Amino acid sequence: MSLLVLVLAVSAACCLGFGFVLQQNAAQRAPLNDFLSPRLLLDLVKVPRWLGGIGLMVAGMVLGAIALGQGEISLVEPLLATNLLFAMALSRHQTKQSLGRQGWAGLLLLAGGVTAFIVAGEPRGGTAVSDPFRHWLIIGAMIGLALLLTTYAKRSRLVAGPALLAVAAGLLYGVQDALTRVSGERFSEGGLMHVLTGWQPYAVLALGVTGLVLVQSAFETASLRMSLPALTAAQPLAGIICGVGFLGDRLRTDTGALAWEAAGLASIVVGIVLLGLHPAMPCGAVERPVRARDLQPN
Repeated sequence: MSLLVLVLAVSAACCLGFGFVLQQNAAQRAPLNDFLSPRLLLDLVKVPRWLGGIGLMVAGMVLGAIALGQGEISLVEPLLATNLLFAMALSRHQTKQSLGRQGWAGLLLLAGGVTAFIVAGEPRGGTAVSDPFRHWLIIGAMIGLALLLTTYAKRSRLVAGPALLAVAAGLLYGVQDALTRVSGERFSEGGLMHVLTGWQPYAVLALGVTGLVLVQSAFETASLRMSLPALTAAQPLAGIICGVGFLGDRLRTDTGALAWEAAGLASIVVGIVLLGLHPAMPCGAVERPVRARDLQPN
């Protein structure tokens, strides 16, 4: 693994983790009747803390894009999942909670899972699949699942809605990462004009804006404990599926390696859940009284 890719991916995770916490701090005070509406972004853009969080998230996305240009998506995505460690660090500073057994267990499982997956899988580049049907099948499945989760989340609102929205956003961000990798490859092949004549950069922008609305709606209606673990777990899984599915990423496939890769991914998910449910994560919107009109559909 390149040291440059490691530094870029971990730096991106740091920016993303801090940015998510600042965004949720601001979004929890937004009107609930802006749920799943672009108006939510118009309200939040007036809040300095939210703008700071967005700035950090953009910095994280840029660093992540550079890392994706230097390394395989199946390598970068697990490293980006460590953003929850940085979110936990900032949340601990805000809430003054100690890590305790749950926090240390989550930290060790997440870090150990990332290490196990990378060491066992040995992600490496290969030849991208040229069949457009396979591209659209995988991308369509991810976007379709995100749409289905969003539709159900809109019905459940303050119950399971935030977690479902976070999963949907994570799926979109995973596809966005894959298309960012494709855009980077097109830039290397033919420069800026070659990138702009393709559909990928516009899809990256559309997925980013849509994912942002979903994430802020999740942050608005629930604490980080419900939303951030789901987001952090879904994004690398979607990215790895895209990487192996059509970007040409290769992982070791012998029995022992597959077992360790599966164990690593399971450890990442369990670690994310333990950290996300830790008392250090701010309660956020749970502390705000819910008005009857906020529960009415738009």
